[in-house]
Amino acid sequence: MGISADKLKPFILYYGVGISIFHFWINIWGGMSDLWFNAAHFSLLASLGYLTFRASSYSSSKTVPFYDFILALLTLSVAGYMMGFEESLYAVSNAQMRPSDVYMTGLAIFLALEMVRRATGLIIPALMLVCIGYILWFGKHVAGVFAFGGMSVERFFYRMFYTGEGLFGSIATISSTYVFMFILFAAFLLKSGAGDFIVDVSRAFTSRFRGGAGHVAVFSSALMGTISGSAVANTVSTGSITIPMMKKNGFKPIFAAGVETAASTGGQIMPPIMGAGAFIMAQMTNIPFATIVAVSVLPAILYFASIAVYIHIHAKENNLEVETEEIDIWPVLREGFHFIIPLATLVGLLVYGFTPTYAAGISIIAIIASSYLTKYKRMGIKEILEALSLGSQNMVITGVLLVSVGIIVGVINISGIGIIFSQLIMEWSGGKLIIAMILVALASLVLGMGLPVTASYVVLAVLSAPALVGLMLSPELAMLLNAGLEVPEATMYFLSAHLIIFWLSQDSNLTPPVCLAAFAAAGIAGTSPMRTGVMSWKLGKGLYIVPLLFAFTPLITGTWAERVEIFAFSLGGLAAFAIAVEGFWDVKTTWLERLVFAATAVLLFTQDSLYGMSSLTPWIENVHILGVGLFVGIMALHKLRARKVVYARNHQS
Repeated sequence: MGISADKLKPFILYYGVGISIFHFWINIWGGMSDLWFNAAHFSLLASLGYLTFRASSYSSSKTVPFYDFILALLTLSVAGYMMGFEESLYAVSNAQMRPSDVYMTGLAIFLALEMVRRATGLIIPALMLVCIGYILWFGKHVAGVFAFGGMSVERFFYRMFYTGEGLFGSIATISSTYVFMFILFAAFLLKSGAGDFIVDVSRAFTSRFRGGAGHVAVFSSALMGTISGSAVANTVSTGSITIPMMKKNGFKPIFAAGVETAASTGGQIMPPIMGAGAFIMAQMTNIPFATIVAVSVLPAILYFASIAVYIHIHAKENNLEVETEEIDIWPVLREGFHFIIPLATLVGLLVYGFTPTYAAGISIIAIIASSYLTKYKRMGIKEILEALSLGSQNMVITGVLLVSVGIIVGVINISGIGIIFSQLIMEWSGGKLIIAMILVALASLVLGMGLPVTASYVVLAVLSAPALVGLMLSPELAMLLNAGLEVPEATMYFLSAHLIIFWLSQDSNLTPPVCLAAFAAAGIAGTSPMRTGVMSWKLGKGLYIVPLLFAFTPLITGTWAERVEIFAFSLGGLAAFAIAVEGFWDVKTTWLERLVFAATAVLLFTQDSLYGMSSLTPWIENVHILGVGLFVGIMALHKLRARKVVYARNHQS
């Protein structure tokens, strides 16, 4: 028994509109405490989720059963109870949980578990249950460093429901403010036609390059990823255009799908929005959002440049010619120039010092206003309502997930596991930062099999960021930090550690066996999902190389002059690395050439010494200067050999 899903669509539309208007109003004008707002945020999104996500894959998608309506109403009761009984808890019970509080907290946790199960599968709810079981029951039976004395159910429920440590704490605040507003901003951009404009601009800028269709995928995915906040959504939206375009241009289907996957994954590290990660990072580190965005520009360019080099090599190896169709950029810009206005408004407000939430709200208004500067893409009442509803529906999974992850983060903080895990990383790494990064990368890959990127970053940051910071700092600075003192010089190292974790967390989108973005691209290209995952992993090596620069060079911690210097040399290093991996430039490289290109890449990625092992290079300062000479020399020798090979082929034919 239930109601037809088609009949429910108008209600879903207007319910989504109401949710977005509520969030917009509170975020811009305020009027509600964080605890109440976060509870309402969870209840509204989860209730919408129960009406749109079925209980199992066997459930009919054509009807919404009555028990889903009951679950939706129960979810709304969570916020209602919080607003109606929070003050009486403190006034009457002196912060002691009443029976009704215990029942409502248990209901909230159950509803969060079930909604996350429907939206993401079994792994995250299982992890939540393990955390709850650990702190309530079996933690006291664990031997060794992970032993925990336990906590009463009443005390645990109180901290999960009424404080900033659990469901409605700091992670939920990030979700209800920054993340919701920017996903709503993205929905307005997409509804206003920005997606088509991005692809058209990309084609205009890259059509005259060899392998232009591949560069369109990189360029458009970089731009689209900043507003979509999801590698999978980015892959589906731009990939449905760029993958067929690349195949038509002569790219092998498996390579086309890999390019789109790797580029779409990079969209979440591309400023100014960077998915939801930058907002969470700003909250966790207390570093201004504008600072995070500013230092992330050069690394993001490096990542996309690395994919572009692979595309160029593939095009040369397969004799793909430049597109004959030349696209004039000016008509494209003339038709879509108004899309630049809200993006410029967003960046300008952030640079000027306004909060990201306020900047996103004003930029949404700018999207609507600027659409009336054109004749054919004006946003009327219908488009505005659809954008408002789309923003809420796109936020369901992310919002419920971030609220629910608050339980995991709360357990980690209450039990002290984060400190223990960081100490173990430092112990296992033997004080070597490179080994610690490998351990974090492995942990992110394992977590990424069950957690979305944002959740994976949050969990890993809580567990391992202190260890990375301790290994990156000098012993003196580390001692001051451990003593609880504020050290301004350490701020950028703290940011570097979080950026390392954030970048490594992205690899779950493209690394087998669970690589959802690669699976989405494979479906469009008609290729094997696993082979597509392997190809995207190879093309996305920048996710592992650039974090090394965060750790061992001043790309994040140095002055802007130092950052630009590292950036320039690293561009050459990425080209040398790609040539070494692919074994081709003008012609197929010899093994000796590949070894020299690989050595060149290592030197170009290094500023003063080889990844902290200065004893290996006491005979020269600034080894990346040596890398430039080696790169120029081996490239010149390769081109001379290539000319001889081409000359011999022409004379034989």
